[in-house]
Amino acid sequence: MATLENKIDFAVILRTTKANPNGDPLNGNRPRMDYDGFGEMSDVCIKRKMRNRLLDAGYPILVQSDDYKTDDAKSIKDRIDKAISSETQKDNKKFYESVCQRWFDVRAFGQVLAFKSDKNKKKKEEKTDEESIGDTGVSIPVRGPVSVHSAFSIEPIRPESIQITKSVGSEATESGKKSSDTMGMKHRVDKAVYVFYGSMNPQLAEKTGFSNEDAEAIKKILPKLFENDESSARPAGSMEVLKVFWWNHGCKSGKFSSAKVHRSLKVNPDGSFTLTELTGLKPEIIDGF
Repeated sequence: MATLENKIDFAVILRTTKANPNGDPLNGNRPRMDYDGFGEMSDVCIKRKMRNRLLDAGYPILVQSDDYKTDDAKSIKDRIDKAISSETQKDNKKFYESVCQRWFDVRAFGQVLAFKSDKNKKKKEEKTDEESIGDTGVSIPVRGPVSVHSAFSIEPIRPESIQITKSVGSEATESGKKSSDTMGMKHRVDKAVYVFYGSMNPQLAEKTGFSNEDAEAIKKILPKLFENDESSARPAGSMEVLKVFWWNHGCKSGKFSSAKVHRSLKVNPDGSFTLTELTGLKPEIIDGF
């Protein structure tokens, strides 16, 4: 397959209704916010959902979450070892090409392939002096052509919190009585509109083998970003994609900078939008699923 021929920019408008779009583990899992009170969904969170939707579509993904795995691999290294021979892994160039060719998310988003060497797996006291010298393992950075920004709300959000019972006597005490309930907190954003942006770089695509077909695959899954993503924090229907904007520049270097393209979209608090016209560049507008 030919690598990506044209620069592409994209944007996604999404809405949350009585849900926690992305909890902050360092703040009691409250919805993420910046210092000005605007809601935030990290780029890592968004790419996790993109990976899951690509898995749904049947694409091979290297970085899989424990609750959304399609194989029995215990780690990323285990998944690589089962797919790529040890001889190939010893050759950095062949290893780089193999992981990019095999896994969609590596050739799209990139990945740092940093693993200990076989020598490092030995106990420290079992190593000889020669084995300890220069025993750094392998570290191969893959820089992906697809960049994704964090999503931010159009207006400041006001998280709501309720107290909940986290368990109801799941275990008995030594005296035979049920254990006491555990209380916790649950947080939500009642209503907010967020937007995030992204870009695809043809120059970097040449290095990882990211193709036009790969770009189309991402274009197809973006409207369905929150399908099969339900949880107690995000009940079914509480998160939805409103619009996807897809700017295909028609050339490798791009007709405008990504910054100017992204600024051409102005999103209103109700999810409506306006577009500033850019000469020779008009986005394809796709409805959410």
